[in-house]
Amino acid sequence: RRCRDVWRSAPPGRCDPRPCGHPASPRLLPDLASLGAALPPGPALLKLPAPGTLARPLARSPPAAHVPGAGPRAGGGSADGSGQEKYRLVVVGGGGVGKSALTIQFIQSYFVTDYDPTIEDSYTKQCVIDDRAARLDILDTAGQEEFGAMREQYMRTGEGFLLVFSVTDRGSFEEIYKFQRQILRVKDRDEFPMILIGNKADLDHQRQVTQEEGQQLARQLKVTYMEASAKIRMNVDQAFHELVRVIRKFQEQECPPSPEPIWKEKDKKGCHCVIF
Repeated sequence: RRCRDVWRSAPPGRCDPRPCGHPASPRLLPDLASLGAALPPGPALLKLPAPGTLARPLARSPPAAHVPGAGPRAGGGSADGSGQEKYRLVVVGGGGVGKSALTIQFIQSYFVTDYDPTIEDSYTKQCVIDDRAARLDILDTAGQEEFGAMREQYMRTGEGFLLVFSVTDRGSFEEIYKFQRQILRVKDRDEFPMILIGNKADLDHQRQVTQEEGQQLARQLKVTYMEASAKIRMNVDQAFHELVRVIRKFQEQECPPSPEPIWKEKDKKGCHCVIF
């Protein structure tokens, strides 16, 4: 048999390698470059390397770069992916106590002088509360009894409530019990984020409810009490901001952050496990 210009290896004991006495003709091994040139070109043919050169492996496509925000988000956040906190606040109380005046003063820094009974108005404001950005969706509700059938609908979706009465109207003060009980019944809870607001505190000469009475009612309801004035913008921002703080605290108690895994704590202390 013919052998090439290289040593052939054979099983041990059968033969010893020896120089070939019949070198192969160069014509038996065609030049690869000329072979490639002789073949018809086509898209499916690979480009053959020139004689004496090494073929390079095909380059792989780089892995797709991760796009921030792509795919499902971990944790909560706003619908637009900004991670901004959102809260649904509802302003409730009897008719004519200044619910709309408080809301518009907070949203637009403007005092409404004309009284126009509200059926239902919604507002949105973005603000920073305790160094945390938040979007507040505020629903200003009707206080008249003829719109009472609408209350349960907005009470179901509200995350926090401002219970507003006028310090110049004792009847509105006594109505607060009704609103608070209805909210708890709809939510089926013993407590829920609320704060009590005594509005029109600038009209001290017309006062029918003392500050002590407001504080006593707040203790009974287990809520925070503030006196405010939409006219002179007293405690307006503070009232809405305080309600957001109450909501945050309530939500943290309802859904506390997950504790750190025990094995991570052990790693920090230098503990190691030995597997036998």
